[in-house]
Amino acid sequence: MRSEVLNLAAQRSMFLSPEALELVLSDPEPKMFIRNMLSFIADDSIFIGKNEVLDFISGSLSKNEVRPVAPKNKRQHDISVIPGTDVTGESTCEGKIEDFSRFFMNRYNTIRDMLKKHMGSALSIDKAMSVNREVHVIGMVSESSITKNGHRMLTLEDDSGSCRVLISKDSPFIKDIIVNDEVIGIGGSPTRDGKMLFANEVIRPGVTTEPWEPSDSVASVAFLSDIHVGSHTFLESRWESMVSWLKENAKTADLDYLVLPGDVVDGIGIFPGQQGELSVDDIYQQYHVLAEHLKEIPDHIKIVLQPGNHDAVRPAEPQPALSEVFSRSFDSNVILTANPVCLDIEGRRVLTYHGRSIDDWVSGVQRLTYNDPISIMKEMLERRHLAPIYGQKTALAPEKKDYMVIDKRPDIFVTGHVHGADTDDHKGIRLIAASTWQDQTDFQRMHNFNPEPAIMPIVHLGTGKTTMKGF
Repeated sequence: MRSEVLNLAAQRSMFLSPEALELVLSDPEPKMFIRNMLSFIADDSIFIGKNEVLDFISGSLSKNEVRPVAPKNKRQHDISVIPGTDVTGESTCEGKIEDFSRFFMNRYNTIRDMLKKHMGSALSIDKAMSVNREVHVIGMVSESSITKNGHRMLTLEDDSGSCRVLISKDSPFIKDIIVNDEVIGIGGSPTRDGKMLFANEVIRPGVTTEPWEPSDSVASVAFLSDIHVGSHTFLESRWESMVSWLKENAKTADLDYLVLPGDVVDGIGIFPGQQGELSVDDIYQQYHVLAEHLKEIPDHIKIVLQPGNHDAVRPAEPQPALSEVFSRSFDSNVILTANPVCLDIEGRRVLTYHGRSIDDWVSGVQRLTYNDPISIMKEMLERRHLAPIYGQKTALAPEKKDYMVIDKRPDIFVTGHVHGADTDDHKGIRLIAASTWQDQTDFQRMHNFNPEPAIMPIVHLGTGKTTMKGF
């Protein structure tokens, strides 16, 4: 446990004094304690001493309990799906070449417009390669490789043509993560023969740094991902403990919203041999059992439910909301949405995505791992795209627009899928990896992956403070 606590701090470039470490380890749940404390400490802090830990214990949300807030100016529920972010009922693709062309052009044009705000004017690739001066171009990466001399070679494309881009091994950008199909800006100089561009700058759309502006909202939103009802590893007793806690505390804590970011049931035929891991082997019955579990949640809580790769919707993203044939037994407080989707909850923009593309990030980028989904979420935000890599594990439907583009900066960004639990702040955006309610599976055991189950992240919509409540 000592090394795990130190690793959690080190992931945020923070270090604990021996006295501070002992105080953290004295808590009944040290990992939960350190996560909550780190979310309260300023990002520019490096060294955490005994006094900082004592200050947190005395003045913040200690022991993972939500401090009751006296209701003031309490409003009715204020939650809605932001128009244009939900594919449900809007899917028109037929898988034709024209669909794919339109899909990728929409991605390119949307992110190009974001990049121009940072770069100013940019030339098309065909024009840029014919001039004898420094230029800026914007294109989609179709190929990326490291040469035998340690340089990075890219192939960049736009609607006018393509070019080779060389990033020198001595460039400060050589260590940047660059993935296929992302849209980037390049500043550099063309060779005299117009066959290559020597890059001196790599530009991404990114997200602006903005402080969380406090509001008068007293409500909180919680996140419960990867429930996997129907699996024999579903942690029913811990789920029941969570529901009991909600019944006793949700109203006094003004916890008014729950978001369920996918894999709410285990599904049928998702992977070879799954049949032997199911306690409920009928997909309709799985959703019926889920509905019964959700009915135990206090009625005043609005529940947003979106699908994941285990749910009974198309596997290609964006995934539409569950159809009525599976959801007819849900109560009226359950809101069904697509995956991904953007919500407006009491004035906060919440981007919620199940996270299947994390598989492609991990397999495609050596330094990214399942144990650190937060770092992958930051890469998504900086590229303004949830799933840029095409043709891998994450199937993408060529809709009339690319719903995976992050067109506007969110206030909260949540993913599930990897069964890890963590939280962080990125340029003022609250990042949530939303845990799971499933114990370690045989597949995870075989790959030595240890999930962090039965943890409920809670974000206060007024203050932005985040708490990880364990069960």
